[in-house]
Amino acid sequence: MRDVKIWSEEAGAGTDGPILLIMGSMSQGILWPDEFVGRLVAGGRRVIRYDHRDTGLSDTVDFAADPYTWADIKNDVYRVMDAHGLDSAHLVCHSAGGLLGQFIAVEQPERVRTLTLIGSSPLGGGEGQVLMRALLGQPQLEGSLPEPSPEFVDFYRALLAAAPPADRAGRIEGMVAEQRVLHGTGLPFDESAARRLQERIHDRARDLAAVANHRLAAAADPDFEPAGELHRVQAPTLIVEGSHEPAKPGHSAIIAGRIPGARLMVVAGMGHTLPPEVHGELADAVLAHTAG
Repeated sequence: MRDVKIWSEEAGAGTDGPILLIMGSMSQGILWPDEFVGRLVAGGRRVIRYDHRDTGLSDTVDFAADPYTWADIKNDVYRVMDAHGLDSAHLVCHSAGGLLGQFIAVEQPERVRTLTLIGSSPLGGGEGQVLMRALLGQPQLEGSLPEPSPEFVDFYRALLAAAPPADRAGRIEGMVAEQRVLHGTGLPFDESAARRLQERIHDRARDLAAVANHRLAAAADPDFEPAGELHRVQAPTLIVEGSHEPAKPGHSAIIAGRIPGARLMVVAGMGHTLPPEVHGELADAVLAHTAG
């Protein structure tokens, strides 16, 4: 397997408490908003964000020639920590990044000072299977996680059935439409700001299509997530869900019930994105959780 170079950046003093921001599947590190990062730095934290392999400025891979699994994406977290000289860090994770954070907290608890999970699903909970059954219109299995909102399911059904956009304008239009669905219905959607963000994401990607390799990586190792292990998490854990979460509604409460001592926080109006209206509340919560 080739050596994949991972892009990362850090802000804040090197002597401050380190926070590693782990974004979700197929997502660049800059989806952690600059303002949110700035609030953490102003609160006395050393903050690191990075692009997963096959996203943004990190290396892209010819998956047929150099296949990988989600275990490799998880191990990239350790590589980023090592590159920044961190024996341990506060892990702040979004969406599928939360699966990585939970796995690391179980696998190498000594490397996790605290764990924050935003819009995530429980490790080993079968979230991918729930999504696939919803997209296929199949009934969910007994005891499965709550499925996404109807608007979310309808959007991704149409997306999977449509031909990929042929030009930059079409791609960005589709990316803005996706952000609108993920944003949810609890707060006004700023389309101009969303377009600026998606243009930035589009134009800084080495290969925008390479993010699809994350799906191939998941399919290559369907048993990546160990089930029944969350009771082993030792790190103090904060779990955050938006009141209008469209992708993983109710998943946070399930995580909170499985991690000893975990605290659940619901952010009014928030969906599955991190809009400006919630930056202050989220940053204050993370700063309080990572204090000491």
